[in-house]
Amino acid sequence: MKKKLLFFVIMTVLAFVSTSCVTSKKVRYLRDMPKDGVPLNENFEATIAPYDELRIYVMHNGEDEKLLEPFNVMGDLGNNTVVQQGYGYLVDVDGNIQFPNLGDLHVAGLTRLQLQDTICKRLKNEGYLNRPLVMVRFSNFKVFFLSSSGGKVITVDNERCTFLEALAMAGGIDYQTRRDRIGVMRNVDGKMVIHYLDPRSTSVFEDEFFLLQQNDIIFTEETHYGFLRENFTMWTTIISAITSLASLYILYMSIVTLTKR
Repeated sequence: MKKKLLFFVIMTVLAFVSTSCVTSKKVRYLRDMPKDGVPLNENFEATIAPYDELRIYVMHNGEDEKLLEPFNVMGDLGNNTVVQQGYGYLVDVDGNIQFPNLGDLHVAGLTRLQLQDTICKRLKNEGYLNRPLVMVRFSNFKVFFLSSSGGKVITVDNERCTFLEALAMAGGIDYQTRRDRIGVMRNVDGKMVIHYLDPRSTSVFEDEFFLLQQNDIIFTEETHYGFLRENFTMWTTIISAITSLASLYILYMSIVTLTKR
């Protein structure tokens, strides 16, 4: 019993000291940001991957409306399901979609702007339209956030989301989360690849995983402070239960003593 009590006292002191030692330097974001800022790589853009859902619109640009009809149809297009409220295509496992008249298009690895340009050139070069205007949008851009306290699905409306933006949309991270080791997991060429990013440093901007891709998974780890906090809470509950039982026992013995008088 003495050993358990000593362990509880030690854990209490450590928990108090560890939580009180969390300084702003350890948790502050971008703590080495220079006054003149950090240059960003503007070439970052999400690329298309298998199982993505794409909305593709061929719009009026001085063309006859009847010429546009074959490319803006609703219904089942082979292995590609058209989603509601748009002309949607599901990218198959090989990275292809089946587009009206053009047939199979390999789209994996392309940005949406590159796909727009590809379809425009094909429609023009193959004589379907003189001045085609194509718009491509992602319809399923989501990233996932996992932490010790739960998970969250983050839906991205503007098709561009950075690592820091995702952390903000997830509600931020608490003091018990390691900031130097926040993982981003991504499917790259059929393999799950993990990069660990540190939002306290401007080096986060240089990582190729800083701009998130659809279906990326962000996951965090607890610091040893969180471990101490959990153990402190557990032992506090146990001591409270023991104290309550001891109080009941003392009350019972007091009643028994009074009844014997």
